[in-house]
Amino acid sequence: MSLFLSRLRFRRDAATAAIRPLFVPDDADERITAGHRLVWSLFADNPNRRRDFLWRQDEEHSFMVLSARPPLDTRNIFTVETKAFVPRLSPGDRLGFVLRTNATRSAKPATSDSRGERTDVVMAALAPLAKGDDRREARQDVADREGRAWLLRQGAKSGFVADPQELFVRGYRVHRLPRRQRAPGRSAGGVTLGVLDLEGVLTVAEPAVFLAALASGFGRAKAFGCGLMLVRRAPG
Repeated sequence: MSLFLSRLRFRRDAATAAIRPLFVPDDADERITAGHRLVWSLFADNPNRRRDFLWRQDEEHSFMVLSARPPLDTRNIFTVETKAFVPRLSPGDRLGFVLRTNATRSAKPATSDSRGERTDVVMAALAPLAKGDDRREARQDVADREGRAWLLRQGAKSGFVADPQELFVRGYRVHRLPRRQRAPGRSAGGVTLGVLDLEGVLTVAEPAVFLAALASGFGRAKAFGCGLMLVRRAPG
């Protein structure tokens, strides 16, 4: 499958600057939902399209996108740099990476009529602690432990081995996003989304398996800026 890696930056002209706050709100939760709508608009050439891209907001006015099709900016609000994503990898290659992800684990097994339930790995580990100062003080340590363990498990099934000595959790944030309304005047409630930022060095074990995992993304909430792993050659 052909893939394309794109960097999107807002244009610096006055017209784009005037509407930029609509696309990049000050509120972090609103920024995720705005980014979701904005990036999707670059690929929604057909009402029946399914999402075939991953994205992340790198900076306030910059997005990275990995997609099966080049993005199409019909509104002309971005400067778009796109190149074919065709890394040539061999077993033993070392890559530096950054990953923003919603890391989950099974909370309830799937049945014949259910896909099963999943829960955020950090939230699950914090749940036994009483709410309050103890939970807040423990959150970063728990995020570090659970985030590292989750990524090591991902590597075992995704064709890579993360170096535990060069694996870091750079941050963990909880966002609360509104669900779409399912009927006039009736809201389906909101979604709580835990987001981990991971950084480190990995070794490629199975190139084909790893490339397939890069294309599909890691973790959940991929429509909301999670799952895209960016890689580069590691020194040495």
